[in-house]
Amino acid sequence: MQMFDVVNAFGSLPFAELEVGKHFYWNIGNLRIHGQVFMTSWFVIGVLLLLSISATRNIQTIPSGIQNFMEYALEFIRDLVKNQIGEKEYRPWVPFVGTLFLFILVSNWSGALVPWRVFEIPNSELAAPTNDINTTVALALLTSLAYFYAGFSRRGLGYLLKYIQPTPILLPINILEDFTKPLSLSFRLFGNVVADELVVGVLVLLVPLFVPIPMMVLGLFLGSIQALIFATLAANYIAEAMEGHGEEHHE
Repeated sequence: MQMFDVVNAFGSLPFAELEVGKHFYWNIGNLRIHGQVFMTSWFVIGVLLLLSISATRNIQTIPSGIQNFMEYALEFIRDLVKNQIGEKEYRPWVPFVGTLFLFILVSNWSGALVPWRVFEIPNSELAAPTNDINTTVALALLTSLAYFYAGFSRRGLGYLLKYIQPTPILLPINILEDFTKPLSLSFRLFGNVVADELVVGVLVLLVPLFVPIPMMVLGLFLGSIQALIFATLAANYIAEAMEGHGEEHHE
């Protein structure tokens, strides 16, 4: 099994006993899925469901506690979507963008707070869902489907005219842009999450007594920024799809 080593003044320390390309698989019929990604994703979904149920179980006129926190989160997401899409058309997109934001946020936070590597599984190790490229690609593809749906819903077949505007010469470039958007979204999120966790892991090994808590705080901050960037770009792409060429952005 291949070892990733951290080398310091005292020698070599094992960082992770993980063979490249190896995963913990579940075989369901002819379908093969990454079990470790599903387990951590279900954990994140469970946390979000628990928070939602707790916040709505006994709704008060004057919110407090978890209800107040969740209402603040909803207001934050609503403002984010409204600023990107506009006052008139933002409401139908709040659930979608909000789900993306909350799932990525809690996933990233789980990577900073939950000691996933303590739980041993065959041929792999647990990590935040967004630590796996399959998760980030899936989220990016959902975003692509969303802005295509937004464009065709708003402009019908006229949406296709965007590919030849402002000149038909740009057709290949405009088509390529639709492929680069999900790629940039997925690799940006995946790369930053993996880099953050590797840096934290290395520093914790080198200075185990002093680094963990500040690094956990830094991980929470960086995870929040990545969730915000992804959700903001998703909302922006949806807004662009609904705009005709030369139309002014609605505020």
